[in-house]
Amino acid sequence: MAEEKTGPEEARAPEGGGPASSEAKPAVAIAPAPAAAAPVAPAPVPVAAAPVAPVAAAPAAVAVAPAAAPVGSPPMTPVTPDGPAPAALPLGRSNTIGPGVKASLEKKTAGDEERGLSRRSFMKWSLPIGWTAFSAAVASSLVASTRFLFPNVLFEPPQSFKAGFPAEYNVGEVDTRWKDAFGVWIVREPEGFYALIAVCTHLGCSPNWLAAENKFKCPCHGSGFYRTGINFEGPAPRPLERARIVLADDGQILVDKSVKFQQEKGEWDKAEAFLKA
Repeated sequence: MAEEKTGPEEARAPEGGGPASSEAKPAVAIAPAPAAAAPVAPAPVPVAAAPVAPVAAAPAAVAVAPAAAPVGSPPMTPVTPDGPAPAALPLGRSNTIGPGVKASLEKKTAGDEERGLSRRSFMKWSLPIGWTAFSAAVASSLVASTRFLFPNVLFEPPQSFKAGFPAEYNVGEVDTRWKDAFGVWIVREPEGFYALIAVCTHLGCSPNWLAAENKFKCPCHGSGFYRTGINFEGPAPRPLERARIVLADDGQILVDKSVKFQQEKGEWDKAEAFLKA
């Protein structure tokens, strides 16, 4: 090491004169060997700096990537120096929201609000309606249960009734005052009384007495009956039936519908089928 230091000093000495330069030549020949090794040390420096250049070029590659976006994609939103850096997007994507996408988002938002409103309206009205329906079902069940305790009963007019005194009837007339209440006509003849049951012998309809035409006429199928009850027109297959008619103990006319007399069987000739006056 001492020789290496003295070497350069001896090398610089010849600059002042000639004799010294001839003696320094051997020292100069020895020094270059270690000096040649010294410049080799900085050689790795460029190797360490080489990766720095690609780092600076990396943003250029990212900036070029959007150029590969498909045709028709919305334009890129310019990035201002003061604004935040945009988030990295996949290749072919853009940060810009086009007018169609914006309208779709607004429509979706409006639809969500309408669905929310309808949902709230449903929840608002569903509970009262549900309770009302439940209360109605319970009430109807109670009514049905109560009705079950009372069996069905067919309330029919009594089969027998008193029709007043004989003097209250005019000869040759058909008395219709008992038809609605008891379904019976009482006919007064010069010889006496008979009671006709107001049921058509065709299908069971209720005929009407037509005084102007002097006949009974069924409104259902047009069957006609004389004042005596004999059928003469329409589909009725037989005459009207007569009911039992007698005088009660108090002198009033007593009619009993539970006992019937049919003309085709010859029952009109029985004593209780005709009341003699």
